Amino acid sequence: MSLSTRVLLALIAGTAAGLALRSIDAGAASTAVTVFEPIGTLFVNAIRVTVVPLVVSSLIVGIASSGSGAVVGKVGGRGLVIFVVLLVASGIVGAVTAPPVFSHLTIDPTAAASVRAAVASASSTVTSGAAAIQSPAQWLVSLVPANAVRAAVDGSMLPLIVFALLLGLALVPLGDAAQPVVTFFRAVADAMLVIVRWLLVVAPYGVFALALPLVVRLGASAISALGTYVILVSLDAALFCAFVLYPAAALFGGISIRTFARAALPPQAVAFSSRSSLAALPALIDTAKTRLSLPAEITGFFIPLATVLFRVGATLGLTVGCVFLAKLYGVPMGPAQIATVVATSVVTSFSIPGIPGGSIIAMVPVLTSVGLPIEGIGILFGVDTIPDMFRTTANVTGQLAAATIVGRQSSTVRTPVADGAPAG
Repeated sequence: MSLSTRVLLALIAGTAAGLALRSIDAGAASTAVTVFEPIGTLFVNAIRVTVVPLVVSSLIVGIASSGSGAVVGKVGGRGLVIFVVLLVASGIVGAVTAPPVFSHLTIDPTAAASVRAAVASASSTVTSGAAAIQSPAQWLVSLVPANAVRAAVDGSMLPLIVFALLLGLALVPLGDAAQPVVTFFRAVADAMLVIVRWLLVVAPYGVFALALPLVVRLGASAISALGTYVILVSLDAALFCAFVLYPAAALFGGISIRTFARAALPPQAVAFSSRSSLAALPALIDTAKTRLSLPAEITGFFIPLATVLFRVGATLGLTVGCVFLAKLYGVPMGPAQIATVVATSVVTSFSIPGIPGGSIIAMVPVLTSVGLPIEGIGILFGVDTIPDMFRTTANVTGQLAAATIVGRQSSTVRTPVADGAPAG
């Protein structure tokens, strides 16, 4: 049985048990919450302990390892600009669509207050909505930490990510002299991934322990809320592909939407069925060569780079997920907080590990950047199968669109192959 199936069954079991206890015996429900809530908190804390070293190390290694060679600099530089533009666009889509949709969800204020109080007592990282709201000037100043170690201790992820970006960029011109530092951070990142894989083995138990207390407090409203979340993420990802990525590839890549759509189908099919951008890499390279006739530096360097770093669906999903959890836990989010979520999602998306459940790790720093309770990630993990299919498909579509745009800017780019014609 796959991990996603076991996690989904654990979520269903926790939800059913919570609803049954809530309706049958209030005393037993209270006892169950007392028993299972610490287990859920333990699971979340185990995830949290890997976040700072994993995210910081991955960003430093990724940046420091990609700055050599004229072709790498030229193609990678163009690609980075496109990555950031499309990532910001996907985050904005999530930020625009999620608040009005989730505003129609009915969450009992008393129940939400109970959940919020329980989370606050279990985690010192949770702050009130009012305390987390910053003015634009305060938010801008806070991006650069006065003390990186203090930022790590406080869980201030966005300033810490900015520090990691600066350190990674500073290591690039040092060349071989920087290799010991890069090797150290690569080992730290790999070690954290080992711990994450251990945690994924026990994830079903953690999800059950998180779901049961939540459902006991919120009742059936939690189920309808989760259904709305699944539909919105899936729909947003599909619409972003159709109305942003396809037109962008056609307009800036010099091909028709029909040609790009046909070329994207094989890697999209692999991505949708496997939920893995890495699994779709061979199909991406093949379609870039045979259907789009992209140059060698695109198929040999840029597409593998994009597969590892560029996940446009993840940024959209992280933004929607944060707004959803804010609604579920009754934590108000102002414009400054939503802007912080988008910014942190964009940067954090570059460090998502390529393993099942990797998006869980990515959501932790985004949540902590605005003081939202990270206990909710276990609930989202339980219903992640369908949204992940659409997010991964958006990731692969974005990677091919970016490759098409960068390929057109290359001096060696050839004319795209017409629909149905053999590759030249």
